[in-house]
Amino acid sequence: MRPPDSLAELLALQDGVVSRAQVHRLAEADHDVERRLRRREWARVHPGVYVEHTGPPTWRQRAWAAVLVHGEAWVADASALRLHHVRTGAADDDGPVSTVVDAERRVAAPAGVRTSRLADPTRWVHHGAGLPCMRLEPALLRVASATPTADACVAVLGDAVQDRRTTTARLLVDLDAMLRLPRRSLLREVLVDVAEGALSALERRYLRDVERAHGLPSADRQVRRRADRATTYRDVEHAASRVVVELDGSLAHRGTRWRDLERDAYAAADGWITVHAGWHEVLDPCRLARVVARLLQARGWTGVPRSCPRCMPRAA
Repeated sequence: MRPPDSLAELLALQDGVVSRAQVHRLAEADHDVERRLRRREWARVHPGVYVEHTGPPTWRQRAWAAVLVHGEAWVADASALRLHHVRTGAADDDGPVSTVVDAERRVAAPAGVRTSRLADPTRWVHHGAGLPCMRLEPALLRVASATPTADACVAVLGDAVQDRRTTTARLLVDLDAMLRLPRRSLLREVLVDVAEGALSALERRYLRDVERAHGLPSADRQVRRRADRATTYRDVEHAASRVVVELDGSLAHRGTRWRDLERDAYAAADGWITVHAGWHEVLDPCRLARVVARLLQARGWTGVPRSCPRCMPRAA
């Protein structure tokens, strides 16, 4: 793409934001900038960065200003997730804009900007036209790495995969290359679980603490089914025993009771048993494992659930 040859064209490309260095490259002088500021045609966002109005800048204008104040930088992390239209982990309207610059640079971030340094940042960013931005996968991994809990990490990565913004395979490729990223082992563990269909914190807790910890047979996850011309997805399906476990997180299932009732009724008509478990049950995994195991055994499973370290000895 050819560089803009006029100030008006550059402002149109950059959401109305421009830097003093760019003004100079277009053969305008400092007194031209000062005249526009004096006439209130422009307003200063950061030192040497301006927007072509005097009202509050939009979020995209703040993002442009955060990039331009450093000369060469890219929108990163939670701010990059916002640009990629990711719903979990993205920056909000009022928080600082996150950017990244080359690790060899020393820069001071102005108010409203959070800047980190990264070795060879051009490896992790888009190189097309528009707002300079980190690619989706490294942004997701960096945000997930900084979450306070494993459940929050699952939410960031699982929601992006569930929304088909990316895949676990692409995330694992970038994870392998991000050798200095904190908590890499946790991220890999989470991505393996997400790849198996545990797309939420609740589903991952069930997979690890109920199914795996107690030796229950491996189930299929996020199984697509058609019922009365409607498409549904089963959270956990034991096809051999025709047992379904639906994991009902309050946020995921709010306002869907009729749909869930119809789904369960059609499954029962086809010979399936459906049981529901929410956070209360999954946080008591040993008891829930015994309930699910009993159902599986009644329907042909010949195995026996094993005790996990959390299981309390049962009274004789």
